[in-house]
Amino acid sequence: MRFPSGTPPIIRIANGTFYRHQPGTVSALASHAHTHPNPAFFKDLTFELPAHSKTPHNWCIVGPSLSGKTTLLQVLRGQHLAVPPTARSYPCLSTDEVPYHLRTPVRAIQYVGFDSQGGGSLGPAVSTYLSARYESRREITDFSLRDFLLGNMQLNPSKLPDDKGIDEALFGRVVADLRLHELLDLPVTFLSNGQGRRARIARALLTSPEVLLLDEPFMGLDPPTVSGLSPLLHSLAEKASPRLVLSARPQDPLPEWITHLVYLRTDAQVGVMGAKDVVLEGLRKYVRGVRNGKLAEDETLPVHSLSEMGKTLTKGGIIGEGMAEDFSISVPQTHAEAAASTKLGEPLVEMDGCTVQYRDKIALGNWTEEKDGKTVRGLHWKVRRGERWGVFGPNGSGKTTIVSLLCSDHPQTYSLPIKLFGRSRLPEPGSGQRPLTFWDIQSRVGHSSPEIHQHMPRNLTIRQVLESAWANTFRSTPALDAVATEQVEATLRWFEQELNPTSQKHPQLATSDDAAMGSIAWAKDYMFGELSFSAQRILLFLRAIIKHPDVVVLDEAFGGMDDAVRDKCMLFLAYGEEKMYSLGAKQKDGSLTGATVVDSPGSRASNVKVTGLSDQQALICISHVKEEVPDCVREWLCLPEANTGLPARFGRLDGPLRTSSRRWAEIWGVGQGA
Repeated sequence: MRFPSGTPPIIRIANGTFYRHQPGTVSALASHAHTHPNPAFFKDLTFELPAHSKTPHNWCIVGPSLSGKTTLLQVLRGQHLAVPPTARSYPCLSTDEVPYHLRTPVRAIQYVGFDSQGGGSLGPAVSTYLSARYESRREITDFSLRDFLLGNMQLNPSKLPDDKGIDEALFGRVVADLRLHELLDLPVTFLSNGQGRRARIARALLTSPEVLLLDEPFMGLDPPTVSGLSPLLHSLAEKASPRLVLSARPQDPLPEWITHLVYLRTDAQVGVMGAKDVVLEGLRKYVRGVRNGKLAEDETLPVHSLSEMGKTLTKGGIIGEGMAEDFSISVPQTHAEAAASTKLGEPLVEMDGCTVQYRDKIALGNWTEEKDGKTVRGLHWKVRRGERWGVFGPNGSGKTTIVSLLCSDHPQTYSLPIKLFGRSRLPEPGSGQRPLTFWDIQSRVGHSSPEIHQHMPRNLTIRQVLESAWANTFRSTPALDAVATEQVEATLRWFEQELNPTSQKHPQLATSDDAAMGSIAWAKDYMFGELSFSAQRILLFLRAIIKHPDVVVLDEAFGGMDDAVRDKCMLFLAYGEEKMYSLGAKQKDGSLTGATVVDSPGSRASNVKVTGLSDQQALICISHVKEEVPDCVREWLCLPEANTGLPARFGRLDGPLRTSSRRWAEIWGVGQGA
């Protein structure tokens, strides 16, 4: 709602420093360094979100992985300890203009995140196994999307006296703008990843909060939905109903209506804050100064993390370039082209006319097409050893359904014309082969996805999550031999900086064990749920590839990572421990060159434990962001929007997807600027 002139700010922070736990001395924390890291966040932070302003104040918090974007959003909502306690206040919420039910930050300030924990859940409970979403609706707690949006998530609901419910006009508009109308009667557990993301944003908008905190709101959404969501958020921001605070990675295009930025350093402190144009120009000068050798690079403000920053999301698409194009790095083309031209092996996945249907709703394969002179129905698709596939399509088009079929999580796998590794799920008369079991398939497929992320037990240690690649279930005992153990330990060392919460970030918290070269004791001391969102995604990506399965499925696996971490994962996917990036080599004139790929010390010593993708493996990558598609991908499949009757389209790329807007537009047909 709009407030009259002179109303105090909704959020006021004055010289505040924040902690996860009650701050104490370093010596007191040292013995608990692994389980209770307690660094100071955002020292001496000053920030105000005005209730009334003559000019727009639409904020976006930008920063690389582990910089504290989500933590800062939590601070704005009232989480974490403020020192001094009076440094953070919400003076506007105590005025008479604010309805009674919105006078606390937890109600007036809504948060929407991508994780299923703390702001991302679609329902009161999370199912304990992946295939539950495909089963019949049986429980009374399987609330429909309509119930979820209207807040009818309790068996015996009650309302506050001044709670007038959700405005019908607002409901209709939000549902239409987020393309949710056809999904209203579905149980929320049936929604795809992207559909669930839209539903969570819609639910937050319908509560009519004073402030809406959106943690990377465009992650996991297809380009058409992003193009539609940004104007909707803009219209809400213009009305200050609600006021918006977004977060984004440096490589993400910023909506054109964003007016103010906070850029976070890698040590979870504010690097620069202010009007968007002023902040961006200051960062450009810094990048140019470091690149030209006139400025020393700040370790907490790496230039590489800024290389892709500066693009703008407009109604017509993404325009603009990054701040330092020559710092953009990718897997060497010689390797990508070699992988793309590898002699192909036998089929690993064969779908010969698949149509997935729930009663009268067709979720996949709702089309007919001419093939070899015949009219055929459904999805016809083969994946062979050595192939690198990209699977694309709008949210709800069936991408997640495809993954569930080839991972055998979907119950209709048994009744559809599908062969995995040359065999059917059912006995074939006369074949002399036993049917393929669920465990056979799981042992030969490496899988990372938002669904895996949702179901991974939060109380497994970092090492246990990685070792579960050799187990039948998340919690069962892994079948590890000496080679597998070496691969696990080598991978943990390679990604210590990204996975160890105290690695090179808070050395005062490190123990003598951590100081020992090559120690990975930390991997047993931290649990999956204690990691940042980015670190969790990295760990699940590594879990999918470490065993070198026949088929690697990466479904939005790089979402939530900044460009530097993403590129390290991409290089590891291609080469394992053999290669590494060398960033910012200095020239004689003091200037910096772009990143180069060099042999790792382990490669030079012929001591490589983990290698990259081989020509005996197939890769299937699903993404809505071209920069998150590995360079080796050449074959692509694009699914049509649900219920259009249009057939799936297939094609072959003539080069890496993430370096070409033309190739991306060929798949999506969405303008990407120059």
